Amino acid sequence: MNILEAVIMLVSVVLVSNVISHYLTFIPVSLIQIVSGLVLALVFKVTIPLRTDWFMLLFIAPLLFNDGRHFPKRELWALRGPIIMNAIFLVFVTMFVGGWFIHFLVPDLPLAASIALAAIISPTDPVAVQSISKQAKLPSNVLHLVSGESLINDASGLIGFKYGIAAAVTGVFTWQQAAGDFFYISIVGALMGMLLMAMIQALRTFILQQGINDVVLHTVLQIVTPFIIYLVVEEALHASGVIAVVSAGIVYNFSQPALMDYLPELKIVTERTWDIAIYLLNGIVFLILGIELPLAMTQTIRNPSDNTWMAIGDIILVWLAIFVIRVLWTLVNVTFKWLKDKEKHQRPSLNVALLSGLTGVRGAITMAGVLSVPYTLASGAAFPERALMLFIAAGVIILSLLMAVIFIPLLTRTPVSITTRGTEPVVDNDMDTTAVATTESKLSESEARIYTLRLAINRLESERRPENQRVVYDLITEYQEIVRRLQAAYQPEEKIAPFLDEELALRRIALQGETDVLDKLWRDGKIQERSYQQFQKHLVHRLQMVENLPHKLQRPNFFTRMHRLGTWASHMRLKLVRARFSGPYYNERLFIEKETAKGGIKALSAYLKQPEAKAAHYNRQVIYQIIISYQNRIEQIKHLHREQTGQHSRRADYDRTMRGLRFKALAAERSGIQNMVEQGYISWALAAKLRQYVNYSENALLLGEDVD
Repeated sequence: MNILEAVIMLVSVVLVSNVISHYLTFIPVSLIQIVSGLVLALVFKVTIPLRTDWFMLLFIAPLLFNDGRHFPKRELWALRGPIIMNAIFLVFVTMFVGGWFIHFLVPDLPLAASIALAAIISPTDPVAVQSISKQAKLPSNVLHLVSGESLINDASGLIGFKYGIAAAVTGVFTWQQAAGDFFYISIVGALMGMLLMAMIQALRTFILQQGINDVVLHTVLQIVTPFIIYLVVEEALHASGVIAVVSAGIVYNFSQPALMDYLPELKIVTERTWDIAIYLLNGIVFLILGIELPLAMTQTIRNPSDNTWMAIGDIILVWLAIFVIRVLWTLVNVTFKWLKDKEKHQRPSLNVALLSGLTGVRGAITMAGVLSVPYTLASGAAFPERALMLFIAAGVIILSLLMAVIFIPLLTRTPVSITTRGTEPVVDNDMDTTAVATTESKLSESEARIYTLRLAINRLESERRPENQRVVYDLITEYQEIVRRLQAAYQPEEKIAPFLDEELALRRIALQGETDVLDKLWRDGKIQERSYQQFQKHLVHRLQMVENLPHKLQRPNFFTRMHRLGTWASHMRLKLVRARFSGPYYNERLFIEKETAKGGIKALSAYLKQPEAKAAHYNRQVIYQIIISYQNRIEQIKHLHREQTGQHSRRADYDRTMRGLRFKALAAERSGIQNMVEQGYISWALAAKLRQYVNYSENALLLGEDVD
């Protein structure tokens, strides 16, 4: 299989696996992807030729850079001491203790390779850790600690892995040289990563100042940034490209707001592009793991020195050893803090320590690292027990996922769904994650969006004039539809049902008002029998629809279709009138449409003034929705009449007015978001996300203006 076919196949399977995960929510998508890889290897005999150099560059560089970009700032900075202890010293403890233990279990695996294997198993997947920790209800300090360490321990684990593999390949290892090299590659890697990132940011700023604000250009520049930094540091300076891309990501995170403020739409395109890249890279890593597993299992089974059941036992014992190390480390850490300040910190708990150990889920970095183990030594001989290393690493990843899924719910009595890199929900990262953690929003995202949309509607109402009424009502109808969709999608059924009952009752009254007006027009001789019968049939049909909708439709469809009922029916009738009739019949039907619409409004207004209607306290939004649908219908009729007499405005005038009103509505939304933040109704993070919706609409509007 050539590289092009392999890429297309892997991307397709990643998409299929994520679709399956939406139905099998209790299974981590990573496990689904591993199984998919197994199926490809066993059934379709798929093989992927791997090369160490490009595998590290292609997968590790962007994954770690992206982790650095999402590095939380405040809480994690406050916990920098414990985080460094966990991310560096815990990794080294795991590396050496676990390495000696692995060498004890598998004597044929050299000690250096055993240490390398323990090192690459040490890093935890940051997204998985954060998603599990929040659901497991860990204490806030432990939650931030395990989340923070998971963002840094990739680098320390990969450095240990690199040295272990180098020692195994060359057969040469000295503590003095290793210590000196470690400080060199770590410090130089971190400093060069920060320096190169600062230079690239300065270059981007300079380009923007020159008026080169091509969003695609800047997005591509950011995507290639980790690859450039990794290659320069690794190849030119022989330092750690891993640490370089992590530090570069953190520098980008701290310098990001200024650039994003300079060109806001860049953030939208860049974030979505990164989401796609990480989504695919993470999925492909686990697919390759599944594809490589049969080869590793076959070689392990065929190797006379490896007992298959012993190898499975080794997986369990290795995971258990790393789990115990992590539990003991957490217990000691929490105990030390409690003894230091008993008032600020919680009493040590074995349950919390066990949860901390279970949250140590291994992920893409572990897999990417172990897949990069070379096939041969410097002497040309085969790398000893490479297949067994892959088998143990893959088994530990799978076992850590399964243990988290099985035991965390038992300890917390809370269902847990594990998210990994590339599968987490899309969120805005312009603000610190602490904004969400420290500010309790009084409004949910859907409630806040509905509030801003209603502010936009109010602004449009204030801009309504005789000459722009048609445009205003078209826009208000559009906004009302978005509001109703949000209500249908996010509000619980018990909250929606009363509004539905009210809307049905009020629409019946309005339709009865239309019927009364139609009958009066017929009795007074103002319309012909043909028109009377056709409109009477339409009204009877609409009334039947209102009566039958609750019995025919499921709740979400019911709510959406109820909203569209009035405007859809009137627009369809107007189109038929315009297409099929002319002369007196055409004018007569326009007249009937207009008068019946007025009759619906009058009947509704008269009913709402009655004592029983006032006592019912009908929702004002429901009333407004029905009246707007009638007013929009009247304006459409006026437009058709002006069109017939040659007095209608040009389409260009309509579009120009529409664009101006949209900008004013978007300004009202943006102002509402700021007010909600200042009054404490939403967090800064939610405000940033809401502003993205406004930015999307505004960018689309500007794009349409450019096309015009």
